[in-house]
Amino acid sequence: MEKAEEWFDYGIELAKEFGPKLITALIIYIVGIWVINKIIGGSRKVMSNGKYDESLQKFLLNLLSWTLKVFLIIIVISRLGVDVTTFAAVIAAAGLAVGLALQGSLSNFAGGVLIMIFKPYRIGDLIEAQGILGVVKEIEIFTTKMVTPQNKLAIVPNGAMANGNIVNYTAEGKIRVDTVIGVGYDEDIKKTKDVLLNVLTSNSKVLKDPAPSVNVMELADSSVNFAVRPFCKPEDYWDVYFAIHENCKIALDEAGIEIPYPHQVEIHKEA
Repeated sequence: MEKAEEWFDYGIELAKEFGPKLITALIIYIVGIWVINKIIGGSRKVMSNGKYDESLQKFLLNLLSWTLKVFLIIIVISRLGVDVTTFAAVIAAAGLAVGLALQGSLSNFAGGVLIMIFKPYRIGDLIEAQGILGVVKEIEIFTTKMVTPQNKLAIVPNGAMANGNIVNYTAEGKIRVDTVIGVGYDEDIKKTKDVLLNVLTSNSKVLKDPAPSVNVMELADSSVNFAVRPFCKPEDYWDVYFAIHENCKIALDEAGIEIPYPHQVEIHKEA
């Protein structure tokens, strides 16, 4: 019974000593999170009014949020009576160990910073990088998210993105659709070019500048191949690509121009 009373008294003493500190730290944490959210919200509004790039906005806001939260945690721990100097030394040592263990993550962070500075691509751009073709959905601190034509989400480390080759199909505002159409050797070249060019100029999504072109590309074994080259906006690429193939076939059929294909000839033997 005496031991129970001793433990109870000890608990009372701990509550008196650490209770106010714990309550104060909790209040600081709650108020701190509220203040951080207000700062992030205000910063987001300022960046939006200043017409900052969307990818840069998200990157800077994420970085600001994490930095403020780290400072808040340090303040809360100091209010609990922990020596901040000692804590900082422990954090520094732990940071060094974590840094050595997470060199890849640090490389990805540095890659994200480089992407924000040099802007090889932005959110909404159609790019090809690390063997992946897709539209940039989000640029985060460590990774870039892309949506592929198959509507798959690809997450690529920023370190690899910053150090690898990037093809940006959106940057110039136009892209060329490369197709090859073959016709028979007996067909009239000029007539064929006129028919194919008319297909291109009739498509509303094909740009007039640069002008589309149709030229003899190759004298192949069984066909004369034409390089059909329309330009379009990057977002219209697949619509133009499929429409050109379909409409070229229809137009050539209507003009009586043959597209070569293997024929099976049936041989009848006399009895």
